[in-house]
Amino acid sequence: MVVGSTGFFDGVHRGHLAVINKVCLLAREQGCRSLVFTFWPHPRAVLQQDAAKFRLLTTLEEKRNLLINYGIDEVVVLPFDKDFANQTTREFFKNYLSDRYQVSTLVVGYDHRVGCDVNQTQQEMFEIARELGINPVRVEEVSADDKYPKISSTKIRELLLQGNIEQANSLLGYRYGLEGVVVEGLRIGRTIGFPTANIRLYEPLKIVPGDGVYSVWVDYSGKTYRGITNIGTRPTIGQGNERSIETHILDFDEDIYGLPLKIEFAGKMRNEKRFESLEDLKTQLFIDREDSKAFLDNDGIKLR
Repeated sequence: MVVGSTGFFDGVHRGHLAVINKVCLLAREQGCRSLVFTFWPHPRAVLQQDAAKFRLLTTLEEKRNLLINYGIDEVVVLPFDKDFANQTTREFFKNYLSDRYQVSTLVVGYDHRVGCDVNQTQQEMFEIARELGINPVRVEEVSADDKYPKISSTKIRELLLQGNIEQANSLLGYRYGLEGVVVEGLRIGRTIGFPTANIRLYEPLKIVPGDGVYSVWVDYSGKTYRGITNIGTRPTIGQGNERSIETHILDFDEDIYGLPLKIEFAGKMRNEKRFESLEDLKTQLFIDREDSKAFLDNDGIKLR
């Protein structure tokens, strides 16, 4: 028998973690496997008109790794398309939870529903589960504080776009990160003593924080470094530049073009701005480097 849960779990944030912890607890108590059913791609990418603008907190691999690290025994990824979306709650529960995976207990969040019968209440969904021999368990809403009484993926996306990294990380329960390959840039940073790694994301649908200068942790080749990341259009070096993600790694001087790099955001230091000269930019970068060192020395999230 299996204790399971269903959902997209984008970000696998602290609200999701309450559900995950309950799944793992009940699985241990009942001597069962714990299992999470998730979907790919995101339903909004398939069903809604704003799909071109929608961005994710986690890639499929990141989501799977987080769920496993939090104690889930198995993650089942169900391909989400329009045919899948047209299943009723009963069809989904019977086809997947009951017949295919023998789920005996289903743990869900306070507002979670599945199936195309959108007007159905959660209580009606629970009745369908019981008729199929599945015991439904509801987990109540998790609050961060008075300012953010509801933890949601939508709110975290908003905070990231605002550059409010510390609050976003608090709701996630870990540092938000981006991962990609280092590609050729303009190499201007090297001429002023601040070489940067220009990152092309592996997953273009990952949400990128709002423009600005950030303190970051940099993971490269199994080691962790302190760094400064600029997100934006680099207005000092010309007009009309494409938006880029450029990271200066502190105390580091290696050629890493073509190699993988991951950055984890600790906090925003300032907005991006245009300087009158490269010399003025260089002066500010010296200040940014010292500010970043001080900020990272007091980074409050130590989930590494």
